Amino acid sequence: MTEQTAAMQLTVFLPTGILLETRAHKIIAEAPSGEFCLLPRHIDYVASLEPGILIYTTPEGDEGYVGLDRGVLVKAGPEVRVSAFDGVAGTRLDQLTSLVESRYIELDEQDRKARAALSRLEAGTLRGFHELQERYFET
Repeated sequence: MTEQTAAMQLTVFLPTGILLETRAHKIIAEAPSGEFCLLPRHIDYVASLEPGILIYTTPEGDEGYVGLDRGVLVKAGPEVRVSAFDGVAGTRLDQLTSLVESRYIELDEQDRKARAALSRLEAGTLRGFHELQERYFET
């Protein structure tokens, strides 16, 4: 098997442009159901991604890391494309892990709390409208 057929083309897209383009022999990413691994002969695959670290191994055996916010991964043949809301490439796993925890996971928790508060506000508003409707528009 040649290097050309033993590798995938990994491209990571952000809203502002391309974060990473490289050849990869192995890709590990995190979906809501847990981590998964892609190899060159893996079937075509689509997965939503959780905030976390995408790890890839080049055909030469070097490891690279990309800290990602939520996104989507699509593998079609030898092409693996990742689209994420935000991300940063790096060479030190420990730095990226703390960055992902502080920047993406904590923001996700804040987003969940804000959505819950908004839902409570919407429910209270609807209850208020319903009470007004019953009070003033009863027949």
